[in-house]
Amino acid sequence: MTALFIVIGLCAGILSGLFGIGGGVLIVPALVMATSMPLKTATGTSLGALLLPVGIFGAWTYYKAGNLEVRASLLIALGLTAGVFLGARLVQQIETQLLQRMFAVFLAAMAVRMWVKA
Repeated sequence: MTALFIVIGLCAGILSGLFGIGGGVLIVPALVMATSMPLKTATGTSLGALLLPVGIFGAWTYYKAGNLEVRASLLIALGLTAGVFLGARLVQQIETQLLQRMFAVFLAAMAVRMWVKA
């Protein structure tokens, strides 16, 4: 299982570096499907992995290339800090099956939107 977790992290890291995605789009579904981890546990585990400054090297690379808006990043981080706390509290009240369906609808909607806008 250790190797599987590392592979999930590696794939999420590559996709995060490429597209700015990882946690909700890759890590959570991978944990649910590949390890049968419950959705809420997978979400918490994904957030736990992101606690460390894992994005620092990717952010630094983008910054050096002139592709990082520092002020915007800090303001988004401020919103994320409050939002993740509120979302984590809220999710504890939602039934797992409903949560899984909400998550699937969200991912599908984002995929359709990206496809149409391309």
